[in-house]
Amino acid sequence: MKTRIQYEMTDTFGGEANYSWARRGELEVPWQTSDLAIVRRVKKALGLEGVKCNREEHGEQIVLRPVGACVIVFIG
Repeated sequence: MKTRIQYEMTDTFGGEANYSWARRGELEVPWQTSDLAIVRRVKKALGLEGVKCNREEHGEQIVLRPVGACVIVFIG
């Protein structure tokens, strides 16, 4: 069985999501894929491989804040 994971990356203003632009996508992953594997796949899809990110969890949503960049990534 598979599940769909949606993600979006947008710019920030004052540390908050600004949405002057957004890049959205969707991945299909096996049902019990770990959060770490999902984060790695999303980072690869967005070209953020090797970029250190601060990670936050808000319920079922994962938020990535790439260090040194004014962007934010929502995974859910």
